[in-house]
Amino acid sequence: MNADAQKQATTADQAKVSTWQVIKSAAAAGFGVQSEAARQRDFTHGRPLPFIIAGVVGTILFILTIVVIVRVVLHLAGA
Repeated sequence: MNADAQKQATTADQAKVSTWQVIKSAAAAGFGVQSEAARQRDFTHGRPLPFIIAGVVGTILFILTIVVIVRVVLHLAGA
C-alpha cells in the first residue's frame, strides 16, 4: 500500500462518525449545547439515519422519564 492510499484510508476512517459521537451529538443538540465543530463534523461526515434514530430514542426516553416522575409524584401525593 503506497503512502497516498494509506493516507486516504486513514482519512476515511477519521471521517466516519462513531456510535458514541452520534449519541453525544444527539444529546448535546437536545440540550441546545452542540458545539460548532461537532455540528460541522456531523453534517460533513455523518449519515442522517443514525442521528434521526438517536433523536427519536432520546425523545421517547425523555417523555417516559417525565411520565414516570409525574406518576411517582402523584402517587406520593395520594392522588
